Amino acid sequence: MEPLKHECGVAMVRLLKPLDYYQQKYGTWMYGLNKLYLMMEKQHNRGQEGAGMACVNLDAVPGTEYMFRERAEGSNAITKIFETVQKSFKSLSPDLLTDVKYAKDYLPFVGELYMGHLRYSTTGKSGLSFVHPFLRRNNWRAKNLCLCGNFNMTNIDEVFESIVEQGQYPRIYSDSYITLELMGHRLDREVERNFNDALSLGLTKQDITKYIEDNIRISNVLKTTMPKFDGGYVMCGLTGSGEMFSMRDPWGIRPAFWYKNDEIVVLASERPVLQTTFDLACDDINELEPGCALIVKKNGHCSVERIMEQKGDCKCSFERIYFSRGSDRDIYHERKQLGEQLTDSILKAVDYDTEHTVFSFIPNTAEVAFYGMLSGFKRYINEQKIRKIQALDHKPTYEELQEILSSYARSEKIAWKDIKLRTFITEGASRNDLASHVYDVTYESLEPYKDNLVIIDDSIVRGTTLKESILKILDRLHPQKIVIVSSSPQIRYPDYYGIDMPSLEEFCAFRATIELLKERGLYHIIENTYNNCKAELDKPKSEMVNHVRDIYKPFTVEEINNKIVEMLRPENMNTPVEIVFQSIEGLHKAIPNHKGDWYFTGNYPTQGGIKLVNQAFVRFVDNVYKYEQKF
Repeated sequence: MEPLKHECGVAMVRLLKPLDYYQQKYGTWMYGLNKLYLMMEKQHNRGQEGAGMACVNLDAVPGTEYMFRERAEGSNAITKIFETVQKSFKSLSPDLLTDVKYAKDYLPFVGELYMGHLRYSTTGKSGLSFVHPFLRRNNWRAKNLCLCGNFNMTNIDEVFESIVEQGQYPRIYSDSYITLELMGHRLDREVERNFNDALSLGLTKQDITKYIEDNIRISNVLKTTMPKFDGGYVMCGLTGSGEMFSMRDPWGIRPAFWYKNDEIVVLASERPVLQTTFDLACDDINELEPGCALIVKKNGHCSVERIMEQKGDCKCSFERIYFSRGSDRDIYHERKQLGEQLTDSILKAVDYDTEHTVFSFIPNTAEVAFYGMLSGFKRYINEQKIRKIQALDHKPTYEELQEILSSYARSEKIAWKDIKLRTFITEGASRNDLASHVYDVTYESLEPYKDNLVIIDDSIVRGTTLKESILKILDRLHPQKIVIVSSSPQIRYPDYYGIDMPSLEEFCAFRATIELLKERGLYHIIENTYNNCKAELDKPKSEMVNHVRDIYKPFTVEEINNKIVEMLRPENMNTPVEIVFQSIEGLHKAIPNHKGDWYFTGNYPTQGGIKLVNQAFVRFVDNVYKYEQKF
C-alpha cells in the first residue's frame, strides 16, 4: 500500500461513578485515564501525525483548573502526551497517589470525562496549533468547549462567509476552528437562555450557575450548528460544566461506536477498540446512527438523540478495505471475500496455470484479502482434482491419486516492508533511490522464468510505490509474469470527507485515462469536461452534477488497466506485468452494507463533494494539463 493519508480517530470516556468507586474496584482512580490511553493506542492506525487528549473535573472549585488539555505531534504523540500527564504523578508517595480527594483537588488530568484524538491532517496543514482537541475558554464554566473530530467539511467557504456576514471575525480559515467558533457561539446562546430563565426565577449567585448547568441542552447547540455543514464527520465535544457529546453526519460517512453500562459510557471510531479495551462481545456495542448524537449530561444521564434526519446510507466502503482495523468481525470477513471473489480474474491472468503460480501479498493491510484469495484458489484446485478423479475410467492407483492430490495453491512470503522512507531526504535522485529499497524480497522463493507471481494489495492509488519500489524488487526474482491484484476497484476520484486525497492528478487511474484521451486524439472530451465542470460551478450547489465521470466513458476497465501498467513499468524491466482490479459489482457484493463508493464511481453522497470534484478538474486543467505534455 502506498503512503495514503489516513483519517483521524476519536475516543471518549465518561465515568458514571465517583472516582472512589474505581479506586476500590480496579485499584486506581486512573481507570478512565488508562482506558483512554488503551483506546487511543488501539486506534493508532488512524493517526500518525499527532494526538491530543482532554479531561474535565466535575468537582473543581472556583479558582482551580477544571479543564485540561495536552497535545503532541509525531508518530509517537500518544506516548508523549501520556508521559506528560504521568509526570504529575511520578513524584507522589503511594499514599497520596491513592488518595482520591487529594488527586481531585490538586492534580491535573483527574476527572470524570476524557476525550482523545488521533490526527492525520486532511488539509495539508501541520503544526501543534492544528492538533485536536481545540479549546474555547470562558469564565462561565458551561461556555468552555473542547472539540475534536474525524471530519472534513466540504463547504467551509460557505460557512465562513455566512458567519462573517453576521459580523464575526474568525481568526483562522480552517474547518476545525470555524466549527469550534460556530458551535461555541451557539453554546453561548444556550447558556444565556438559561441565565435569563434563572433570573426570571429569582435565582442569584451560584444558584444561577447550578441552574444553567443543570438545564443545558446540547441538542439545541447541535441542531443550530451541524445542519450548516456539508461533509463526513464524527464530532466529539466536552463542556467545562460536564456535558459530553458525539454526533455522526446524516449520511453516515464516518463511523462511530459506543457502549454503556452502569460504570461508563465510551465511544470510539472502531468497534474492536471497545471490544478489546473493555472485554466486550461484538453485539454488546452500538453503532451511532447517522444524524444522531450520543449525549451524556453533567448528571450522567445518557441518551441518543436525533439531531438531523438521515440523508443517506453512505457508509464509507474504503473504511472497510483499508482504514479500519482488520480485527473487526465483519471487516475481516469482508476483506477475505474481496480477495476470494477475484479468483476468476486472476485465473485468466495466469492462463489457468496454477501449478506454476505463486501467491503472496504486499504488507500489511492486504494480508486478509490474501487469505481470501488463497481460499478461492484452494476451492478451484480441489474442483479440478474432483474432475480428474471422476474422469478416470478405472479404479485409480495410489500413485495416480497421489499425483492428482499433490496439486495445491502455492503461497510464499515474497515481499517484506523493510524501511520507512524518512522525509528529511528531499533531493530527488537520492529520495527515489531510497524509495526503491522500501521493500525487499525473499530470494529463490519461486522458480525463475517459469513461475508466475500473483501478489495482492488492498488498493492501488498513486502507483508511485509500484513504479519506484515494488515492481523493481519483484523483478529480481525473474518470474514468468507478475500479476498485481488490487482488492479494491480503480480509485478514480478524490475524497473530501476526512482523507487527504484532494487532487485528481494523484491517481494513476486518472493519469492513465488522460493519457489515453491524448493518444487517441480525444482532446475534445477533456475540453468539454473542463467547460462543463466550470459551468456546474456557476449553478446552485443543489443542481450540480459530477462531469468528471465523462472522461472515463470512452474506455473499458481493461484499457485503463493496460495503460496503468505501461505508465508504471520501470525502465529496463522485461517481465510481463498485468494488473487486476476488483470490480464495482464485487465491491458491493463483499461490502453490501457500506455503500459509500465515491472513490471508485464518483457518486458523492453530498453536493459539497460534487462541487469540489468539479473544482478539482478545473484546477487540474488550469495548473497541470495546459502546461505539461505528459505526467
